Amino acid sequence: MTFNALIVDKAEDGRVSAAIEPITEDRLPEGNVTVAVEYSTLNYKDGLCLTGKGGLVRNYPHVPGIDFAGTVEASSDDRYKPGDKVVLTGWRVGEVHWGGYAQKARVKGDWLVPLPDGLTPRQAMAVGTAGFTAMLAVIALEAHGTVPGEGEVLVTGAAGGVGSVATAILAKLGHGVAAVTGRPETADYLTGLGATTIVPREELAEASPRPLESERWSGCVDAVGGTMLGRVLKQMQYGRAVAAVGLAGGAAVEGFTVVPFLLRGVSLLGIDSVMCPAAPRLEAWRRVAADLPLDRLEAMIEDRKLSDLPALGPAILKGQVKGRVVIDVNG
Repeated sequence: MTFNALIVDKAEDGRVSAAIEPITEDRLPEGNVTVAVEYSTLNYKDGLCLTGKGGLVRNYPHVPGIDFAGTVEASSDDRYKPGDKVVLTGWRVGEVHWGGYAQKARVKGDWLVPLPDGLTPRQAMAVGTAGFTAMLAVIALEAHGTVPGEGEVLVTGAAGGVGSVATAILAKLGHGVAAVTGRPETADYLTGLGATTIVPREELAEASPRPLESERWSGCVDAVGGTMLGRVLKQMQYGRAVAAVGLAGGAAVEGFTVVPFLLRGVSLLGIDSVMCPAAPRLEAWRRVAADLPLDRLEAMIEDRKLSDLPALGPAILKGQVKGRVVIDVNG
């Protein structure tokens, strides 16, 4: 029997194309668990894979989709049996290994997590890799002593996937949240998620020649990197931390010095959601189910179909996507 998959291929002239094709299970990669995929999401990496940018895809043809949720269909892994609901993020699925933009996926059981109680597959993918990463960042800040009531936590790239979920979680936990956005039209959306202050992106977008600036933030979830990260580090309160989760603004940090670390004891915490070990992965998903306000989660969701993806890839790379785009792969 055939099922639908979004196949990205590369022609001899180097042009990359994406189209939905009917395929059979014998084309799926190796793995000990086969999942009937119900939902996936659109992430920045998916946009790169769909358009052939960034060098993430090495072997064509390829199925993108760096996360998915669905039901186990077949398994030789004792931890999973047919009918189990599961979720997958990370492990370079959708980059090296075929991913979630197909109605079936075959993966290693080690990569899966049981769907947390209280979450549907659609809700789990509204959280997805971005929300899972945001939760890891919040947990890291908490471990570093970030608590409500000691100032605002800054969230950069707040209208994006990571930023939206981080804003909602931090607000529910009682933190004041300063949300950075370059799109004034997203202000109502961000205050609806719980942001207490809207910070225009241009306020932090340029490098500062000063080694330190006024202490403003009690913590930061940074989903941008680049010049903005260098600027934010100079504005952190004494002893506080920045959890860095993305490099959309680039890996080179302009104006970067060691002064915030030496004179203010600032910490820079790197968050890696790809190869996250099993124990913290399970804890992060448990915390998502417990701490993410589901009413605010609904406000982040834009439901789309598999056939919409070829056009959505370029859109997310241009910063034209807000919140969480959930892909119904059977719709």
